[in-house]
Amino acid sequence: MCYLTLENVIKTFNKTEVVKKLSLEIEQGELMSFLGPSGCGKTTTLNMIAGFLEVDGGKIEVDGKPVHLLPPNKREMGMVFQNYALFPHMTVFDNVAYGLKLRKVAKSELNKRVLEALEMVRLSGYEKRYPKELSGGQQQRVSLARALVIKPKVLLLDEPLSNLDAKLRQEMREEIVDIQKKVGITTIFVTHDQEEALAISDRIAVMYEGRIEQVDVPTAIYNHPKTDFVSQFIGEVNQIQGKVIENYGNNKCKLHFFGNEQIVSVNSTKNSEVDFFIRPEKIQISLDESFDGKAGLQTKVERKMFLGAKTRYILKAQDKHLVADISNAVLNPNQIQEGNNVFAIWNPEDLLPCRKVR
Repeated sequence: MCYLTLENVIKTFNKTEVVKKLSLEIEQGELMSFLGPSGCGKTTTLNMIAGFLEVDGGKIEVDGKPVHLLPPNKREMGMVFQNYALFPHMTVFDNVAYGLKLRKVAKSELNKRVLEALEMVRLSGYEKRYPKELSGGQQQRVSLARALVIKPKVLLLDEPLSNLDAKLRQEMREEIVDIQKKVGITTIFVTHDQEEALAISDRIAVMYEGRIEQVDVPTAIYNHPKTDFVSQFIGEVNQIQGKVIENYGNNKCKLHFFGNEQIVSVNSTKNSEVDFFIRPEKIQISLDESFDGKAGLQTKVERKMFLGAKTRYILKAQDKHLVADISNAVLNPNQIQEGNNVFAIWNPEDLLPCRKVR
């Protein structure tokens, strides 16, 4: 069921549209991530939803009711900021209770809800501490408890983990997902971290230059990108340019590239040039010309890098480079050395055609 709707939302700064007729539907209880590079409009969009920025066009609805003309305190939304935004002179208890006091919640109810919120974020017993006495992860938990204690309709998180170290980030993102699912609250999570978005999201809205490029579940965003930007922004890709030498119809063509030929899924005219992407982990390498019945592309290993669970091979073919990431459980890295001639092999369906039109 659609719960939060953005319809043709526009934001303009100095006569420049930074959010361009953005439309999106988010279901009740869904965790939606806004993912994109700096300056793509994701935080601006979040701030319009929260009411911290005015909408210059379009509308925002929650549960079928327009909220874009309401002040922030009337929208029933909880916000977790990147810098935590805790009051340094207040205890943990008072920081979490702040929103309830503004809403004039009775003292007995206030005490109960604050203690419940602190228990939810695993900070029971920290009520009398001050922010300066807490670690970064604990401060972020306080910020999350403060947002949830008011029982908002929508939870908004603006890059909430960017100030934490890598290990703590992973722990906190798992906690946020656990709490979000337990509470069942509709949530928008803004991040520029691809791994973070892929790991936690029900769906991802990939943004670029004020527009949404693609909205989909994480597996589809990664494996079936719909635009060139999504192909290149999510994960890593090799770009391959080939020439169509035969068109068989039914979305099948024979492609010539790097001195090799392969039938691929694309609809293009004969003699036209076509660009494809392929992810490094989709490429296999072998000392033999054929592998599992598939013909290989002759290449040379220019460099290899041991990366723990996998090894990265930089391959050269006709003055072009390919990157292959091979699991060390699949191929012993000692079998292939720099300077070796090897064959690169992949499934034709793993070639992603470019889609330049957005």
